[in-house]
Amino acid sequence: MISRPSADDLGSLQLRVDTRTTLLDALREQLHLTGTKKGCDHGQCGACTVMVNGRRINSCLTLAVMHEGDSVTTIEGLGSTETLHPMQAAFIKHDGYQCGYCTPGQICSSVAMLKEVEAGIPSLVTDDLAAPPEASLAEFRERMSGNICRCGAYSNIMEAITEVAGRKA
Repeated sequence: MISRPSADDLGSLQLRVDTRTTLLDALREQLHLTGTKKGCDHGQCGACTVMVNGRRINSCLTLAVMHEGDSVTTIEGLGSTETLHPMQAAFIKHDGYQCGYCTPGQICSSVAMLKEVEAGIPSLVTDDLAAPPEASLAEFRERMSGNICRCGAYSNIMEAITEVAGRKA
């Protein structure tokens, strides 16, 4: 059973899915939330990145049934055409996209990545594991390395992320 909330009611959705259905396929095919893209279908490109309970995941690598009761946020849930999320606005301002195919995954990943930095979760390039990681370009690049942009808009993506991170600092 599929029940979709109206724009005013962002409550929970109930789906009846086959136990083999990936979260990505449930989002795209049953809920018609097509912002999340199917890139490689192997967890290598990041085009399918969504946030589950605030943490970023590759939705092509997880089954929908594993997320019963979880809060799943896709690009459609970050902002609206009237009120963009700050990261969406920064991507537009800095041309953080070319073809745009990877952009939803890049934006979801960057929003969750900044929360990781804020929470003090270290990465492979964090110098001092006893201290909170710095919001640096090296940190951002390392943390975003799972999101591939075939057009090569990386410098613009980093400018967008850096701008949003600067607002929080």
